[in-house]
Amino acid sequence: MEGLREQWLILISMPVYIIIIGLELVLTHMQHRKAYTVKDTVHNVYLTLLNAGLDIIFRAAYVGILGYFFQHALMTWQHVVAYWIMLLVAEDFMYYWLHRFDHEVRLFWAVHVTHHSSRYFNFTIGFRSSVFEPLYRFIYFIPLAWLGFQPLDIVFMYSATQIWGTLVHTELVNKLGWLEYILVTPSHHRVHHASNPKYLDKNMGMFLIIWDKIFGTFQAELPAEEYQPIKYGLTTDLVDTNPGNLVFHEWKQMVQDVSREDLTIQEKIGYVLGPPGWSHDGSRMTSEEMRAAEEGQVPVGAMVSRQS
Repeated sequence: MEGLREQWLILISMPVYIIIIGLELVLTHMQHRKAYTVKDTVHNVYLTLLNAGLDIIFRAAYVGILGYFFQHALMTWQHVVAYWIMLLVAEDFMYYWLHRFDHEVRLFWAVHVTHHSSRYFNFTIGFRSSVFEPLYRFIYFIPLAWLGFQPLDIVFMYSATQIWGTLVHTELVNKLGWLEYILVTPSHHRVHHASNPKYLDKNMGMFLIIWDKIFGTFQAELPAEEYQPIKYGLTTDLVDTNPGNLVFHEWKQMVQDVSREDLTIQEKIGYVLGPPGWSHDGSRMTSEEMRAAEEGQVPVGAMVSRQS
C-alpha cells in the first residue's frame, strides 16, 4: 500500500511535468528568450537518472535503517490529520538543514554542486539532481522515524514536497503575493540558484520559506533598479561538461587541495569540511567573504572565484 501510494504520486506528477515543460518551451520561444538548450537538458536527464538509480539500489538499506529507529520510536500518533501535518512540517525542517549543510560544508557541496552547475533556470533544472545525496540524505530523517513517523511515509512526504521543489524552477512566474511569506516560491528559488554574491547560499527551503526567515538565510529577489540582474550557475562557469567531470569536478579539485604537501592536518581538514571557497592562504573566498567584498568591506582584488 505504501509503495503503491508513491507510484501513484509519480504517475500523477509526470504528466504535469510534461505539460509545464512544454508550456515553458513555447512561452519562452514566443518571448525570444533562450531558456533551454538541448545539451543542458540532456545533462539534467542524465543526472536525475543517476540519482534515481542510486536511490533505488540503496532504498532497501536506508528504509531498513529508518525502520530500526521507528521500532524504537519515542511516541505514537493517534490523530491521522495531525500526523500528516506534523510530518510535512518536520520533514521540511530537516530538509532545510540537509540543504544548508550541502551548501556550507565542502564535502557535501561536492555532491550538491551538480544541481547548481547550469547557467539556465527552467523546470528541467529541478531534475538536475545531486547524484550521491541518497547515500546520506536519510540520516537527516532518522529523528522523524524516532518521533513515530513511518519510514515509507517519510519517503512519500519527501517525494511529495520534491514535486513542489521542482515546480519552483522557473522564470515565468513572478512574485506570488502573500504566499511569499509562507512558501518557497519561484522568486525565492531564483535567488537560490543565483551566483551573485548577495544571493549566494540563500533560501534553502524546499516547501516552506519560514525556516530561512527563522535561521537567517532568507534573501528576497530584488528589483533590477536595486541590484544587478540574476546570473545563474556557478561563480566560475564549468568549462569541461563531459559526463564524468559534471559529477566529479569538485571532488577532483578537493583531492588536489588535500594532496598538497605544504598543508597542516588542520588545513587539509579545512579543505574538506570548511565552507566552499575556504583556503588556508586567503587565495579564494567563501560566499560570506564575497558578500563582504561586494559591499566594500574587503579589497575586491582579493576575490577569487568560488564554484557555487
